[in-house]
Amino acid sequence: MAQSKNRIDFNKGYTPDGFAERVFHLHLRNFGDHDELYFRDYLNEHPEIAKEYEKLKLSLWKPFEHDRDGYTERKTGFVQRISKIAIAQYGKGKYQ
Repeated sequence: MAQSKNRIDFNKGYTPDGFAERVFHLHLRNFGDHDELYFRDYLNEHPEIAKEYEKLKLSLWKPFEHDRDGYTERKTGFVQRISKIAIAQYGKGKYQ
């Protein structure tokens, strides 16, 4: 589904008409690329930020119900901002 120099995301189950019965995500990263783990941990420790993320995702649900790339693009800024805060808080070596 998405690809950059250091990351590849595979998704199965998204169709032009909506979700299939089962949906799968596989995220492949270079060794040491752990932004999602920092993001997850920060949300777990900061429920008010997790609530903001929930609101954002719910606001994007219907407008991007059949556009996974658009949905992901619209939430990327939030995820990157919080990930940067989390990495600064926890230290880059947390998952090394």
